[in-house]
Amino acid sequence: MCGRFTLRTSPAVLAEIFEVLRMPDFEPRYNIAPTQQVVAVRQNPALKHREAALLRWGLVPSWADDPSIGNRLINARADTVATKPSFRSAFKSRRCLVLADGFYEWQKIGSRKQPYLITLRNGAPFAFAGLWESWKKAEPPLESCTLITTDANAVLEPIHDRMPVILPEEHYDAWLNPATPAAELQELLKPYPASEMQSQPVSTLVNNPRNDSPECVRPLE
Repeated sequence: MCGRFTLRTSPAVLAEIFEVLRMPDFEPRYNIAPTQQVVAVRQNPALKHREAALLRWGLVPSWADDPSIGNRLINARADTVATKPSFRSAFKSRRCLVLADGFYEWQKIGSRKQPYLITLRNGAPFAFAGLWESWKKAEPPLESCTLITTDANAVLEPIHDRMPVILPEEHYDAWLNPATPAAELQELLKPYPASEMQSQPVSTLVNNPRNDSPECVRPLE
């Protein structure tokens, strides 16, 4: 699963990389946690271009009676995302890119868990494969999202058996396009190449979501 991540890249740089006209203003984030706002890019069906939005992490399906269901829907498994009732509608037509430049995973060592920060080797920002929903029983409507996970690659395997789906840039258009066939979408939901990723143990400060400072990403000596 993926339960925490970072977004330290400036809005201006992200706007250029992800080809959006305007990126929401935000401060650097070192420990983004579920129920908090995340930055996502999606396709505007009316204007036929990409737009950036702030979404709550934890998907609230349109049919839900209570938004607290989103607390349990922060991740969607790649092998069931197309059929599980909570996700299948969004998988068909409401896909998004959730922006990040690192994420955390915890390795169990005896009775304790050691957090690791996982990034691309070149330090560049990247996009998780995400789904979004609009819950219209709130005013204004609550827009939320989830991250899709898949099997771990060789970098993640010693730490955890799953990882979030990271989409290469050449697949952004296909993922955002509502007309992309489901079979083609499923082909995108695979582990990112391990050769392009790295992991580094970090402080247990990240265990507490109230901690959101550069110390969270500082490598252990």
